[in-house]
Amino acid sequence: MGIEFTFAAEGGEMNVSMSYQASNGTNNEASNGTNNEASNDTNQDASNEQGRRFSNSAGDTSLSTRIKKTLKHKLVALVPAWVGRVQDVPASGEVLSGPCAVLSFAEEVPKSAWAGYRRIIKISPYARSEDGGAEQVEVWSADLITGLHQVRLEDGEGGAFTCIYLGSTDSERRETESGLVTRSLRFGVYVPEPQRAAEYADAAGEPWLAALREWTAEELGPDWSVYTACWPGGYTMPSVLWRLTGYSTAVAGTSALEVRKQWVGHVLTGHTGLTDQTVGRLVEQLALQSRLAITPAVEQSSGANTRDEGNTRYVTVDEVTADVQADAYLNGQIRLTLSQRIRRPMTTSPLMREIHHNKEIQ
Repeated sequence: MGIEFTFAAEGGEMNVSMSYQASNGTNNEASNGTNNEASNDTNQDASNEQGRRFSNSAGDTSLSTRIKKTLKHKLVALVPAWVGRVQDVPASGEVLSGPCAVLSFAEEVPKSAWAGYRRIIKISPYARSEDGGAEQVEVWSADLITGLHQVRLEDGEGGAFTCIYLGSTDSERRETESGLVTRSLRFGVYVPEPQRAAEYADAAGEPWLAALREWTAEELGPDWSVYTACWPGGYTMPSVLWRLTGYSTAVAGTSALEVRKQWVGHVLTGHTGLTDQTVGRLVEQLALQSRLAITPAVEQSSGANTRDEGNTRYVTVDEVTADVQADAYLNGQIRLTLSQRIRRPMTTSPLMREIHHNKEIQ
């Protein structure tokens, strides 16, 4: 059963809705991830480029190595029975023994400008028949999904990455040599690119985006980080990301033009309840706010930046919706449309185009 909240401004000029579907949020990402991977896997050039991005300069520890080391520590924390038993792909002829997990890296693919690059990893838990076999594998799999999906991890050098569960395409199987039961889980490791984050940092200078960021920071308080355009390399939680996704214009009368911009908001926290609560709060408050002030900072003689009230302009909140089941890191839960009317430039024309002369006219 779904729950839907709807808000409407006077005159019906603004529609606000928030829907919640009682389904597993990971299912959509799992299906989307597996459907898109076939086409992305063929992008060899992108994979090669990402291979270079996942390695630092000579003498430094590669990012792939740091990610794998961080994940191994996390797996042991999630499943204490794997202490000392989380390993890389076994060598040819090597036989696994006892409860353990195998961590392997798969393809690297570009994902999006705001989420960075994705590295696919496979985690395969192994269980002995006397320990429960397939049932134990299912228990460990559930622990891994709960402990890694949409979780931000940080390596030993301060680099942050996010894990997203992409589903499992393998069926349960029993290894012939060891008799252990296993199946593989697929996760996407998303690594924001510091270069790209710096490239998009100037987007905060866009007045609409700056106003949206300032309003969000005031609404949520100092404990929240508010980002614009893309996730930075060292992002923290709880946080909100606003990014521009669309731009349109329409004629509004003979002397005005309406500019509309579409935005997506990502709300990322460590707790599902807090995430959903914050999404709903932002949607409701944007509906009540109805417009956001864009006030240029004016340089005063004292050197301090203050607001010039005479130059204050506003953007109107036309529509805001939220899907709390959307992936917070990749897709964002909030869809927001802002608009503003601006004057159209007046076209100049001569006062007289032609003069007709007739002698017979008295």
